[in-house]
Amino acid sequence: MPSFDRRAALAAARETTYDVVVVGAGMTGTGVALDAAARGLRVALFDAGDIASGTSSKSSKMVHGGLRYLQQHDFRLVYEALRERQRLLENAPFLVRPLPFLIPLFGSNGVASSTVVRAYGTALRLYDMTGGWRIGQRHRKISRAEALAHLPTLTTDRLVAGFLYPDARGDDARVALALARTAALDYGADVATYVAVTGFTHDAAGRVRAVRVHDVIGDDSFEVTARAVVNATGVWADSLVAMAERVESHLITPAKGVHLSVPRERLPADVAAVLSVPGDHRNVFVVPFEDAPYTFVGTTDTAYDGDLNDPRCTPEDVAYLLGAVNGSTASALTPADVTGVWAGLRPLLARPAGRHVSARTADLSRRHRVLDAGDGIVTITGGKWTTYRQMAEDAVDALRPYLGPLGRTRTTHLPLHGTGAWRPRTPLETHLYRRYGQDSTDVLALIDADPSLGEIAVPGQEYVRAELVYAVREEMATSLVDLLTRRTRAHLHDARATRDAAASLAALVAPTLGWDDDETYRQVAAYHDVVERELTSAGLDPA
Repeated sequence: MPSFDRRAALAAARETTYDVVVVGAGMTGTGVALDAAARGLRVALFDAGDIASGTSSKSSKMVHGGLRYLQQHDFRLVYEALRERQRLLENAPFLVRPLPFLIPLFGSNGVASSTVVRAYGTALRLYDMTGGWRIGQRHRKISRAEALAHLPTLTTDRLVAGFLYPDARGDDARVALALARTAALDYGADVATYVAVTGFTHDAAGRVRAVRVHDVIGDDSFEVTARAVVNATGVWADSLVAMAERVESHLITPAKGVHLSVPRERLPADVAAVLSVPGDHRNVFVVPFEDAPYTFVGTTDTAYDGDLNDPRCTPEDVAYLLGAVNGSTASALTPADVTGVWAGLRPLLARPAGRHVSARTADLSRRHRVLDAGDGIVTITGGKWTTYRQMAEDAVDALRPYLGPLGRTRTTHLPLHGTGAWRPRTPLETHLYRRYGQDSTDVLALIDADPSLGEIAVPGQEYVRAELVYAVREEMATSLVDLLTRRTRAHLHDARATRDAAASLAALVAPTLGWDDDETYRQVAAYHDVVERELTSAGLDPA
């Protein structure tokens, strides 16, 4: 019987010959696992960490085509992304929802530059034509008063008008989790987190026949038999290629993106906003969190050559983002306003050898690429999370030389697990629906059985204690860090408040996870360390 259970998946992996083993449980890897399993293949999905614990939980939470890619004349990428945006809106309506985006227009003496207005107007018309219209609306110019109604702290002495255009948002970590659960529960894939790939075994012809793995939690190593492998490890793709091919690999140029959260009362917004960075040819986004009274700002886009496992937000990153907001608003934000930070690495395609490309990572392609070394290991690199489904389809199609004829993808119109007819009627049900969809009824059943689980988990946020219990029972959460940073996004909203609630939440889930007092203490200490490290690195006061 299909399950989403780590121990059951590991037991199955010891005695199953898989058509494909997918390495990496981020957005792309979970998408590959679903695409392959839905085509009838026997699939295993492993990640050295948690689901979406890398880049795929650290994005800007926007499902969009990327207006700025039109400026780079990458019309194909924008078209593809807007098409995939629409498919996500249809296949996961409880997780991905429309969100208007505001472009404020500034000027002097009540007049904006005609050149700027024409440039934005042309770009937005192209955006509509390229696929923005699919959402059912088109861009429109709005008045100064309407722009202020959406973002009240915009600088009033220079604000003239604005443009409003439709796009979408989604919780990246929850989407990746839904993909993994759909692959496992609906199509029989075996999914296991905290399982590191340590090597490959090839047959006499040089084709992969097994993947060597190490169960990090159980401290046990074994081989998993497979006919083919997909390397979907994002910024770690080069490491896996080097492990398999025993050659140095340079497919990826990591680019660091940083975001920070502030209380919504300091930066009120009911839509996303696109703000120009003073002195730089870039924009940042201001986005309201949907389920918490916080607004987040991001992103930076800088070259990165540090530890891939531990990108950090720096004081310079904080100053850059706050400066961008303060340049267009009267919020006068300071580091003392920042309640949460997160940093992730984009797996951008490396610059082509012998070809001049701008040194700015913002100018590197967001297109994806499928590579086949001829040994049964296919690597999918680059891309952006909005286009994960197309990336997954292309990667599975590339397995045909090893697996023989494959049917066409089924994911184009495949509803993710949780999609159903159930609809919310109360504020709590609305909050749960945006995270679990149809499965909200299971969370509500926990509260019916124990009303104390309906209590708020972290003061100032909407999460209830039942959500953490559900996460360890049904969503493969294995640690307190999993629970607070990815199953919920409490850590991103307000790291200090979440830290203060951590001990009580660890005690809540300890019986289900089998933690004794010592392990519960270690889990709390590990999360406290995450908070201390992230805030200190950003130049923020952990206290």
